[in-house]
Amino acid sequence: MPLLLTFGDSNTYGTLPIRVEGEPGRRLPPDERWPGVCLAALGDAWSLVEEGLPGRTLAHPDPVMGPHMDGRVGLMIALQSHGPIDALTLMLGTNDMKRVFDVSPEQVAADAGVLLDICLSDEMQERHGGFDVLLICPPPVLEQGALEVKFRGGHAKSLALPELYRAEAESRGLAFLDAGTLIESSAIDGVHFEAPEHRKLGRAVADLLRDPGE
Repeated sequence: MPLLLTFGDSNTYGTLPIRVEGEPGRRLPPDERWPGVCLAALGDAWSLVEEGLPGRTLAHPDPVMGPHMDGRVGLMIALQSHGPIDALTLMLGTNDMKRVFDVSPEQVAADAGVLLDICLSDEMQERHGGFDVLLICPPPVLEQGALEVKFRGGHAKSLALPELYRAEAESRGLAFLDAGTLIESSAIDGVHFEAPEHRKLGRAVADLLRDPGE
């Protein structure tokens, strides 16, 4: 039975848009968040491990949320905790747009490349008997709503990410999906996805996993 591991942040976890910063996060049920939608579209032959952590970055310990938000740490743990996996999706970069990190789009994309190289390392590929990787660029941060201050300055940076991410994927011969061509972040907080966007993303990811050459 093929196993899919979805590695990401709150938008892989399924956090609904936040209306007031600091309120308890609400999470979509398993069959409505995009990994579950993807699994349903792939069919009963597949199984799923969801590795979505709200606040996770590509490569930054968070000064408030903690050092475990560094995706490099989380990815190593996930790859050594689960498996053997057959496919992995990587969708991170939204939290790197927070003004506290003050990083360029080029650095964000380079950090994504570091995670891709962890996945493609001989150690991890041999551990799992080989697995495919799909890099997903998240849709742009809207810089509005409840999280506008935290992500101020992130919109312009996030607009530059798709082509930079595409280059990181193509240079390694990996599949790539620009989620911003399919879905939008919610105007409620400018970062998270409404349920209909999860459905669109999940179906698109399933299509790519069935036919990585598309």
